[in-house]
Amino acid sequence: MYAVIFGKNPRLSEAEFHAFAKRFNLKVNIIGADRDWMVFDSSPKVERYFHWLGGSLKLVRIVGEGEDAIGDLEYARLFTVSLYGESDWKLWRKLGSAIKRKFKAEGPSKFFKPAKTYAMPAELILKGFPETRDFVFLFPKDGSFWVGETVKVADPFELKKLDVERPVQRPILSIPPRLARIMVNLTEVRKGSFLDPFCGIGTIVQEFVLQGLNAYGSDRDPERIRDAKKNLAWLRKEFRLKNSAHLEVCDARKLKRCFRQRFDAVVTEPYLGKPLRRNPTKGEAIKLANELDRLYYPVFESFADVLKRNGRVVFVFPAYKLSGGGIYRKDRKWLGKLGFEVLGRYTDHEERHRLVRDIHVLRYRG
Repeated sequence: MYAVIFGKNPRLSEAEFHAFAKRFNLKVNIIGADRDWMVFDSSPKVERYFHWLGGSLKLVRIVGEGEDAIGDLEYARLFTVSLYGESDWKLWRKLGSAIKRKFKAEGPSKFFKPAKTYAMPAELILKGFPETRDFVFLFPKDGSFWVGETVKVADPFELKKLDVERPVQRPILSIPPRLARIMVNLTEVRKGSFLDPFCGIGTIVQEFVLQGLNAYGSDRDPERIRDAKKNLAWLRKEFRLKNSAHLEVCDARKLKRCFRQRFDAVVTEPYLGKPLRRNPTKGEAIKLANELDRLYYPVFESFADVLKRNGRVVFVFPAYKLSGGGIYRKDRKWLGKLGFEVLGRYTDHEERHRLVRDIHVLRYRG
């Protein structure tokens, strides 16, 4: 039995996890869940593939339920305690002390207590792991709790490296590597040909290559293609990869002119409009979205020319934080007329941002 701890956008993380399980053929049986975590039965294969999750922080192996389960934890000379679903300092110390008493018979142990946090961050686990063991307590609403130990963590240092150490960077305009990984998982496609037709400096194509997929990218700007090639050359050298990507200068509205084969999946973030100086009104947001649809409509017509039947598309549409509060997300009925079925929609944004990513997962019915 396992638990997964979700990242800052739990709804998107949960959707990614379910897609990830299908993608890697993991049989998952959900046992319990809260906003920030989920407990499930699965084979140990989940530990092997956890690295490819972009929106989850930790994988926890559950040892049992209730206080008696503390007795099933394996001895550790150094340990910490992470609580999810509770933020009680006294409870946190009580559980840590109970673990220490249990370990006393087996040898000396030290309870490592990071300041002002009830859950050990992945960065600290990686710096001290495996010397410091992270024991996890999950509290659902009914007053019970599960006990487990962190066995895998997302590597924030690798994701940061993929972003800020590559030779060409566009901090404001480029998609985060974390989100690129989430979007690839949302396709549910494990093997096949993947295309990013708005590849820019190559963040999403970079993820295709890392995962050993048949990687293709295109952009209408030759300079962006040159930048993407520089980044991919760095990626191959830095991560010792043999595979690479096929990149083309190509207008996303005319893909069949550039690519003869058909793709299993398209994963992309297109041009989302000019930077916003203020939050728009609803009327202004509708106008902005309609103007961009003049680009997106022929782009999806072009997708139909290069996608296999039942091929997947993960596409970022713009949504807008409104000046009067709330978010405007356009419902694009024209997608169905072009043969695309919307399977899911998820938002991703920072609190300070005026523009919201409205991530659509679609299937091309052909």
